[in-house]
Amino acid sequence: MSIIKIDMNSPEFQAELEKTIKFTDKVNAQFGWVYNPQEDVNEGVQMGLARNKMMYKKRFCPCFMVDTTGEKPKSVDDRVCPCKPAIEKEIPQDGVCHCGIFCTPEFAEKKRIELGMEESVHTHSRGLTKEECQLLVEKDELDGDELVALFEARELGMVNFTVVDVREDMEWQMGHIKGADKLVPTSSFFQTWEEANLAKDEHIILYCHVGSRSAHVARILIDNGYTKIGNLTNGIVAYSGEIER
Repeated sequence: MSIIKIDMNSPEFQAELEKTIKFTDKVNAQFGWVYNPQEDVNEGVQMGLARNKMMYKKRFCPCFMVDTTGEKPKSVDDRVCPCKPAIEKEIPQDGVCHCGIFCTPEFAEKKRIELGMEESVHTHSRGLTKEECQLLVEKDELDGDELVALFEARELGMVNFTVVDVREDMEWQMGHIKGADKLVPTSSFFQTWEEANLAKDEHIILYCHVGSRSAHVARILIDNGYTKIGNLTNGIVAYSGEIER
């Protein structure tokens, strides 16, 4: 199945996005939640919800796959926004839902402080050795600076890996990591992963908007026999390298 593309500039999508924003406003008001202080997180989730509403007639959480093999499309984890796991477990325990858009006021305030205090702790003024490259590419979780360093090393022929974007086509169009090799949208993952034709023993680094979708995909791939999966922990929003549009 080919990747389904939706024109994010179309009047139909913009109208659905406006409805979705009103919907998420109501969800926050109903449960006493607030939006994530990172506005681009909220925007990405709202766009994903609007896209799923247009495609599947339901606001499936965009961080989870949609199975279209049956008569009706279904979220593989029964994730329809606002989803039961977020209401009953994630937000009470962690202060934030899996997709990152809905938070408790306490979590949001803590995140604001963290964002204000955040400082760069990495530098790429020196090149990596081949041994360092190998150790880095074998990590389960990488930050943005580490991926930048690996791209630099790959250009020099010191290491091989494949970077897979698991966001949606319209997010890719808005901007993707320069050097990313494949687009495999989470919503149509089961239909498009096979087309990517990736070996189970090659180094694969996944990324999404904030790291939640890619972490979810990583667990599924590992369960299916892939042995060298890495995840960009905080997604493209925390990536310090070049973004291609």
